[in-house]
Amino acid sequence: MARPTARVLTLLELLQAGGTQSVATLSTRLGVDERTVRRYVTQLVEMGVPVESIRGRHGGYRVAPGYRMPPLMLTDEEALTLLLGLAVGRRSGGLPIDDETVEDAISKLRRVLPQGTAARLDALLFSADLSLLGPSDRSAQATGDTDPNVLMIVAEAARDRHPVEIGYTRHGGQASQRTILPYGIVARSGRWYVTGHESRTGEVRTFRVDRISNPVALPGSFNLPAGFDVRAAVLASLAATPWRYQVSVRVAGTVNELRLQVPAGLATLEPASSDNTEPWTRVRLRAERLDWVAPYFAGLGRDLVIEEPSELREQTRVLAERLLAACEDTASQPAT
Repeated sequence: MARPTARVLTLLELLQAGGTQSVATLSTRLGVDERTVRRYVTQLVEMGVPVESIRGRHGGYRVAPGYRMPPLMLTDEEALTLLLGLAVGRRSGGLPIDDETVEDAISKLRRVLPQGTAARLDALLFSADLSLLGPSDRSAQATGDTDPNVLMIVAEAARDRHPVEIGYTRHGGQASQRTILPYGIVARSGRWYVTGHESRTGEVRTFRVDRISNPVALPGSFNLPAGFDVRAAVLASLAATPWRYQVSVRVAGTVNELRLQVPAGLATLEPASSDNTEPWTRVRLRAERLDWVAPYFAGLGRDLVIEEPSELREQTRVLAERLLAACEDTASQPAT
């Protein structure tokens, strides 16, 4: 944690100990001059902490009676994670609170971030397309988490139009060094992707950010090609990626009804015929693992027919048996 931020939080702890603390005492305890103490007090007030200034011979500062909030001793990465979560939730509409409350929380947290870290977060929000956010692909859990620092560096390079050198590990474990011109970043179903010109092939490529290591921004600049659609490029790249399973399920309901339940970018929807007079929709998606697919479709709360793959039928049967077992009346069973 940056030392000024740590001192501000220490000041809050000292004031919450009770009573009125003189500026001279606080200056000694914090190891800073009295002018800096007053600046720290101003920061606390801006963060919403009710610090009162008491004048007179025994004056100083105190926290308003009845106020008690333990300081959040966060590392830069922890603060950044909270701030990014709030920002992403606001952009995606996924937070059940009004935008003004989210903005206030973001402003308070952002004040305790070092200037460089806050600038990188701003770069991410500028560079990233969050319109495809949705439920995380559970298969992503096997690949590890995205390093926030890597994400920030790549986002900053995308915003400022700088080339960036990266280490990249492919699905099979093959590692290599690449130099890319990052055109933009897209968040889709729990993963982050960066797309741009890759110098080794001379083509536009898409890279998963959780597979990037040691990014380094390089000198120089580039221009984004006219009319380039970052989101479309990422989706096209993902469509061409070989996946282990091709999933096709017919679901009761119209395409428009299913669009309200199935996030954009997670699957394709098309009308499907059936022997029933009610409308059905064919939902197609690709997955590296199936352990999340059966619970996902079950959670739609609609009649469905699994067309492929056969492994999904077996996983659905297992899930159904577990759910039925959970519904058994255990009170009627003999005690063991």
